[in-house]
Amino acid sequence: MASRSASQVPLLRDAPWLRAGSTQAVLSCLVERGFRARVVGGAVRNALMGRTVADVDIATDARPTQVLAAAADAGLKTLATGLQHGTVTVIALGQPFEVTTLRRDVETDGRHAVVAFTDDWTADASRRDLTLNALYCDADGTLFDPLGGLDDLRAGHVRFIGDPHARIAEDYLRILRFFRFTAEYADGAPDGAGLAAAVAARAGLQSLSAERVRAELLRLMVARRAIPVVETMAAHGLLTAILPVAPRLGVLSRLAAIETTQALAPSAVLRLAALAIVGSEDAQRLSKLLRLSGTERDVLQRAAETAPAGPGLDEVDQRAALYRLGRNAFRERILLSWAQSDAAADDSEWQRVLGLPDRWQAPDLPVSGQDLLDRGLAPGPRIGRILAAFEAWWIAEAFPNDRPRIDAALQAIIGKS
Repeated sequence: MASRSASQVPLLRDAPWLRAGSTQAVLSCLVERGFRARVVGGAVRNALMGRTVADVDIATDARPTQVLAAAADAGLKTLATGLQHGTVTVIALGQPFEVTTLRRDVETDGRHAVVAFTDDWTADASRRDLTLNALYCDADGTLFDPLGGLDDLRAGHVRFIGDPHARIAEDYLRILRFFRFTAEYADGAPDGAGLAAAVAARAGLQSLSAERVRAELLRLMVARRAIPVVETMAAHGLLTAILPVAPRLGVLSRLAAIETTQALAPSAVLRLAALAIVGSEDAQRLSKLLRLSGTERDVLQRAAETAPAGPGLDEVDQRAALYRLGRNAFRERILLSWAQSDAAADDSEWQRVLGLPDRWQAPDLPVSGQDLLDRGLAPGPRIGRILAAFEAWWIAEAFPNDRPRIDAALQAIIGKS
């Protein structure tokens, strides 16, 4: 099958997401009114590779107002989410579809583009970033591939459309997208022309919003071949353009190896912590720079803590750490400590520590503030101090559940307070 021909591809023709009533309803509401409409981008690309399809985006030669009218005639709900850029969200059977009018760039500044609508499908394809993102298919699975994206997809070759320097100058985020897609879809080293253009334009990364950098960086962290691609970025000065720290490539590589060996789903934020966090200042600086969520900030901050963890502690101390940290934070601590050690990714001692939450569940503290009030203590700060002292005793004694022993210890602590 020639890459530039319009041919029906079985993987597309039989795809459940394409045959779904919701997808067909949106495509049909436009085609039946004389317009062309095709699924474009990630859905087509992933379907051709046998990967999961999440969002389905549609391109059309209909103008936004015509899309709104066609959807209304078909009884479909619409949201005017991006009319200035030609995008209408059409909702069919509860599923949202972004329907975007064919466009060509009129003006770009490295962050935003001024576009004009067009009827030219190749012009619309040519304004996209990478050839494997310029793939379209009709409602019956007929592929439209004007720029050779299918050949590149089959060859595991991620390359810019046309001149890489020009594509990057239109939007500097394409530097990170180039590396992210290389990590996810390429089978070898980054495309030479794309890499050279990215290095030449790396200063443009400073103009991007924190939110856009964060989104691409976290997706890169869990891509299929993240480690060699991140190493390439570091070798060419591209990591320091977005991270204010010296990257710890060895720790990141060992964490990825542990995740693979232990059959763990990779964590983007934990991998970022392995790569970039040494101390608390690193965590604070990076969290602010990337505008991370509170949950993400907590992961980085915990990564900066230096409390011991791992086979060097006996199980009593490991259980104490699990109780204090909670299941998820404990596993993060163990994984990062393991990655910073010299132990192999299949080390049995580390494996046993990592599995502690699966064989031991931390109990609840057997004494509450109400228990102290029931003993006649007055409300106030003293209650908190007694509970803290009792909890410290209870942990140190390996979480006893013998009620007489607990009551005796509590009474002794109350007396001393």
